[in-house]
Amino acid sequence: MKKKQFMRMPNTSALCLFCLMWLLVCGLTGIPPAHGNEIVDRIVAQVNNDIVTLRDLNVALKPYLEKIKSMGYPPEQEQQLLYKAREDVLNDLINNKLTDQEIEEEKLSIDEKDIDNAMERVKEMNHLTEEQLAVELAKEGMSIESYRKSIREQMQRSRLVNLKVKSKIVITKEDIKDYYDKNPQKYAGKKQYHLRSIVKKKPDFADENGKKALLDELASIRARLDGGESFETLAGQYSDYLAEYGGDIGLFTLDELSPEIRSAVENLKEKEASPVIDTDQGYQIFFLENIVETPGKPIEDVSGEIEEILYKKVVDEKFKTWVDGLKEKSHIKIIR
Repeated sequence: MKKKQFMRMPNTSALCLFCLMWLLVCGLTGIPPAHGNEIVDRIVAQVNNDIVTLRDLNVALKPYLEKIKSMGYPPEQEQQLLYKAREDVLNDLINNKLTDQEIEEEKLSIDEKDIDNAMERVKEMNHLTEEQLAVELAKEGMSIESYRKSIREQMQRSRLVNLKVKSKIVITKEDIKDYYDKNPQKYAGKKQYHLRSIVKKKPDFADENGKKALLDELASIRARLDGGESFETLAGQYSDYLAEYGGDIGLFTLDELSPEIRSAVENLKEKEASPVIDTDQGYQIFFLENIVETPGKPIEDVSGEIEEILYKKVVDEKFKTWVDGLKEKSHIKIIR
């Protein structure tokens, strides 16, 4: 049964340090046994007057470990990735402790009605009753009460970020115009070439007779195209790739094409075929089905989009600076 993603809080940025919802959807329960005598729990980090335990770390780390182990990396590379994942997750947990301490200092509270509303949105999004939600949470080792607690923590952290970081950010019209001018590829319009291709795989490099026969065959196909035969039909009969699609390879901008292909197609007219060219795929004839031109977007139409991009970038930068400042004035000890 596909697991349901119970919660995606509105207005909760990636900057809320560590996404607790990972813990709700990945079945994160239990601790991997240690070698030798099993260690039930211990302290792995002290953050001022708070601690991060081995249990906290193992639960948070579990989905990343499972993903890395499933990728089939060589042992040495896998070990490096596992070590980095552990360091990154521990750093996230330390950041969480720091922000929780700030939440307590700022006395940021969340109204129970706000949590009720969030719970209702979760049930609506997943088409669940209260009882069904409780059953799904139980599969993840959670209760309704612990889930409400995690929602409260996310809301508090989001509110803290708004207070300490977001409220101090202003994106000006000059910032937006500067980004627009520096990113013409995104907003200046696009010209795409809809291409078809007949490809013949190259024979063994030493087989000169095979090469000649293949080039003669393509020359014959090229002559039939000049005689008015359908490129799509001939591609279906002779191409070694995508024959079933009439050689249709899709839409491309010129800068997406290799230099040799670009030079072969950039001056073609619609419904015109290229000469035979030598490419990494083999010997090819290209056909320009049509040109699709997408008009550019005026700055007025994309100002909101650009503002959001710039806002997130500045938030990310300022949030990191703010957290680094918290660390500098805090007592943090990592216990290996």
